[in-house]
Amino acid sequence: MLLYIVRHAPAGQHGDPRYPNDSLRPLTRKGERRFERLVKRLVEHGLAPTLVVTSPLLRCRQTAEIVVAGADEAPKLLERDGLAPGEDWQDLVDWTNAEGDDEVAWVGHAPDVDRMAAALIGSADANLLFAKGAVAAIRFPEKIAAGEGELCWFVKPKLIE
Repeated sequence: MLLYIVRHAPAGQHGDPRYPNDSLRPLTRKGERRFERLVKRLVEHGLAPTLVVTSPLLRCRQTAEIVVAGADEAPKLLERDGLAPGEDWQDLVDWTNAEGDDEVAWVGHAPDVDRMAAALIGSADANLLFAKGAVAAIRFPEKIAAGEGELCWFVKPKLIE
């Protein structure tokens, strides 16, 4: 099993009066373009999820849609509350394992993605700080399980600029 953990791409400013409901804060155009370029490069190097799971918040949904649009073969796209900010992600692990896909992408929020990735590779103290639009690939021998993952790579959008 290969799991990609993605932090949403750059979005509008938190607290912007145009978005009194933070769940409706969209990606910036610059953030979209930068993340599209990153996805293109990652797909060229093998990024190929068959399932993309996203937080229900708009900025994550838009980020997930960029992953789906950039993939060579369009993966399924689903929303799960387990990727919303501050949610317990163990149910997400169990659900993802039950789905049976070999390559899955989760699109969520910091600091949750930082903590998930650290726990999955077996180091709750790991200092994995996901910049906006960062992606990590974690391989598991079989099913996703805390402490069982191997960090294969971790990239930030600045890498391609």
